[in-house]
Amino acid sequence: MKTILITIIVLGVLYVFYKTYSTSHVDNDLSQLIDKNAVILDVRTKVEFEGGHIKGAVNIPLSSLRTVALPFDSNRVIITCCSHGLRSIKAVSVLQARGFKQVHNGGAWTDLDRYIKH
Repeated sequence: MKTILITIIVLGVLYVFYKTYSTSHVDNDLSQLIDKNAVILDVRTKVEFEGGHIKGAVNIPLSSLRTVALPFDSNRVIITCCSHGLRSIKAVSVLQARGFKQVHNGGAWTDLDRYIKH
């Protein structure tokens, strides 16, 4: 019983750390960027994307982001998103390394979708 309680506490602490980390790296002013026609780049897998996504989002999985030809100009404003916000953080650094100048982390796609005017 003691082991189960310790495991639950450790998992709870890890979950809080994960949520804090992923949400603390989401950029500010996302609604203004979206209003200015930013590209929303969903870096989840194709299967995840097909299960639900932001209307108009471009899907390029993080695993392909380093090698695939990207369909937008390096000066275009890009907002990355994924399922929970961790891959989108990595996608920002990958895109910046590829020369993209205006890349922003949007975190989880379900959270970013709240900024979209439907």
